Amino acid sequence: MENLRLIYDGKTKRVYVKSDDMLLMEFKDVVTALDGAKVTHAAGKGVLNAALTAYFFKLLKSEGIDNHFIHYDGERSVIVKKLSMIPAEVVVRNYAYGGLVKRLPLLKPLTKLNTPTVEFHYKSDELHDPLILSEDLINAGLVSPHELEVIKEVSLKVNDVLLRRFDGCGLLLLDFKLEFGRDSDGKVLLADEICGDSVRVIDSDGRHLDKEVFRRGGSVDDLVKAYTLLACKLGIDVRGFQCT
Repeated sequence: MENLRLIYDGKTKRVYVKSDDMLLMEFKDVVTALDGAKVTHAAGKGVLNAALTAYFFKLLKSEGIDNHFIHYDGERSVIVKKLSMIPAEVVVRNYAYGGLVKRLPLLKPLTKLNTPTVEFHYKSDELHDPLILSEDLINAGLVSPHELEVIKEVSLKVNDVLLRRFDGCGLLLLDFKLEFGRDSDGKVLLADEICGDSVRVIDSDGRHLDKEVFRRGGSVDDLVKAYTLLACKLGIDVRGFQCT
């Protein structure tokens, strides 16, 4: 971004300094797999993920869940509150799928869990984001016991909101990933993104409207079509994309 200082250039986003307490997140037209080993250009994906992220964070704020979102530019960038990120990914699961089935094959794919589960992964591409215990987060000094409880509570509240929203448009939310950070006052806030890259959701025909399309060998065009359909199902008007 012109006249803004780049501080992070990741797999799918760039982050720039907007002011002392604000950052600009720019979503790339890139899709990755195998922990970033496979990188492919995906025209239009950045705009779709920015629009989806803005939509979900505004929805969560309207439901009383504070987060880092400030403003969406209508294209591929969002303005967010500057946070110190906690190096952990929080995965909330409603159905047995993906990694959960691999580590516990007693559960068949798409088995509904008795209660939503919250699991933690240490954020590291080199280590392939390993599953860790909540106690590991505390013992490593990544979060305090109080912060851990806040993260769990907020994650389950987010799940409640997303479940209702997806159910309202005929979609099934299997699982999703969240990240958190601390503001200058030390308050833990929901951060990063919520979009086709970070949720797993299927329609009534069992079709994925998320990154699973690409993971399963679908083309980049298939992926962008899936993200477009997800936005359309949610009633999001994304510039340059038409619902059919």
